[in-house]
Amino acid sequence: MYEEEFSKIAELKRILARSRRIVFLGGAGTSTESGIPDFRSSEGVFTATRDYGYSPETLLSHSFFLKHTETFYDYYRKHLLYPNAMPNDCHRALVRLERDGVLSAVITQNIDGLHQKAGSRGVLELHGSAHRNHCMKCGRAYSLQDVIKRPGVPKCTCGGIIKPDVVLYEEPLNEELLHAAVSKMGKADTLIIGGTSLAVYPAAGLVDYFRGRSLVVINLGKIGRNDSATLNIAAPIAQVMRKAVLEHALAKEA
Repeated sequence: MYEEEFSKIAELKRILARSRRIVFLGGAGTSTESGIPDFRSSEGVFTATRDYGYSPETLLSHSFFLKHTETFYDYYRKHLLYPNAMPNDCHRALVRLERDGVLSAVITQNIDGLHQKAGSRGVLELHGSAHRNHCMKCGRAYSLQDVIKRPGVPKCTCGGIIKPDVVLYEEPLNEELLHAAVSKMGKADTLIIGGTSLAVYPAAGLVDYFRGRSLVVINLGKIGRNDSATLNIAAPIAQVMRKAVLEHALAKEA
């Protein structure tokens, strides 16, 4: 099914070989090959919000969290937390590019922490992380496991409600983080958009700051930037990055 797309690997290798400041902008599709569902497909985690009688934009909003905290956490634990998920070859390939000194940033919309788990250091988490949580009353920090093991609405020792440090609907992105992402994007010579349809703003708007030479799109579905891309590959991103980066690195070292 993907043979024609995989024939483009050689071109991707050529682009990577001449790049010195690569930025990777990724979304849910980056983690699907780690067993984490995406959001908007027919089997995505957003479809489960129907069982609760709410739209995703409502159930995952700041106001809903405050008014219906127990319902929020029931959905959140069942459908958005994957503590046992492991990095896949996309995550590992990005680590390799970073260690080679050619990847300047990973900008992710994911909250799963798999980039850091794989070993990436320059990660900008636009939508926060499920691995960071805090008490809304005293500010005390809590881990993902703290949230998982506390039944119902997780409470701090002070009695306050623990909130995930993830960006909900109605909440703004971290301004400092957003400025850092814009800066990295503006200095990049190659931008790889992977595993995202770029349907969510302001993350999707970051592409407008890219002025580099090569725009690579690796995504199973169409995105708004396909027409302007240097290279489009409609195949599973972990498989693409394994062939273009990891196998190529092993061949050079052999």
